[in-house]
Amino acid sequence: MKKAVVVLAVALGLLTQSAMAKTLNVVASFSILGDIAAQTGGDHVKVTTLVGPDGDPHTFEPSAKDSALLNKADVVVVNGLGLEGWLDRLVKASGFKGTVVVASTGVKTHSLEEDGKTVTDPHAWNSAANGALYAQNILTALVKADPEDKADLNASGQRYIGELQKLDSWAKTQFSSIPREKRKVLTSHDAFGYFARAYNVDFLAPQGLSSESEASAQQVAELIKQIKADGVHTWFMENQLDPRLVKQIATATGAQPGGELYPEALSNKGGVADTYTQAFRHNVETIASSMK
Repeated sequence: MKKAVVVLAVALGLLTQSAMAKTLNVVASFSILGDIAAQTGGDHVKVTTLVGPDGDPHTFEPSAKDSALLNKADVVVVNGLGLEGWLDRLVKASGFKGTVVVASTGVKTHSLEEDGKTVTDPHAWNSAANGALYAQNILTALVKADPEDKADLNASGQRYIGELQKLDSWAKTQFSSIPREKRKVLTSHDAFGYFARAYNVDFLAPQGLSSESEASAQQVAELIKQIKADGVHTWFMENQLDPRLVKQIATATGAQPGGELYPEALSNKGGVADTYTQAFRHNVETIASSMK
């Protein structure tokens, strides 16, 4: 009889604990942030992204459906650094009353000159070390929104942060054996600035920090001249952008195609880059192999 009572008590305790466990409704601005939030929060988050796989966060136009998603969210995760120019209006229009997490908080940023203006590069997640910082910022916000599940959230979050830190070290080793003068590639737009600094790779691109920017004929001519002078042999398309301009430049310079990169958006489920870690690893391996 006593054994039955103990079993019943344990069962009731587990049911009570399960009932207390909370699932946070999280909305992320684009697919890469959505995956970082999902991996960080584990079983305690349900994540929806506004800009889905293969989508461009620079040019996204939100709809009434997106406003409704935000209205029901507990936490909204954004990149910041000027990436989501459309988001502030959406948050206000939705009546969202939860927590907005700026994932890039604390990142050591860098800027570029574009059209006579100094612009902050928003693509900080393309360094895995920054990805770990994103995960830490998201974890802090999730624990604040759901303190009852702090232990579980910390367990999943710290495990994921450790994975990203190892990924950063791995990426450095992939380029360490490649001569510095060979670490040069052509991409569609300037999305790899943080990658370049973290792993000592030079990227040339006809478009600026935003995919909305357009290169002038003079800029394209100067880029072609620079590519020839620097001996850049490989060009890459980006999954979220039209590759026609970079193809034209490659034809003019003799650069050969190196494959597809995923700097701003994940692939669809089941693709080669359907998580942040897979996308990052794919980009590193694809770029590095083109140089060997």
